[in-house]
Amino acid sequence: MAALIEFVFVILHYLIQAVIWVIIANAIISWLIAFDVVNLRNRIVRQIVSFLDAVTRPILRPLRRVIPTLGGIDISPVIVIVVLSAVDQVLLPALGNWLISLVA
Repeated sequence: MAALIEFVFVILHYLIQAVIWVIIANAIISWLIAFDVVNLRNRIVRQIVSFLDAVTRPILRPLRRVIPTLGGIDISPVIVIVVLSAVDQVLLPALGNWLISLVA
């Protein structure tokens, strides 16, 4: 049973890491669009942007409602990355160890 719990927490770790990387990719692509390095007239770029936006919008929307942009800079991705990293490094291992101790 402990192996199953560890397996689930490893999967959760990689899912959190994937979400973090998608948020980083969304921020980078938004900067590239803002500085006119890439444009949305390209079909592939438009598809990538719409995918990244569809994945990150539900995660970032609650913070964007609460935290205003600071001089045109949106800090909600940074806050979400910090929270997800804390969950991944502190909360998940503690919860996993607690569940394994209950089973053992």
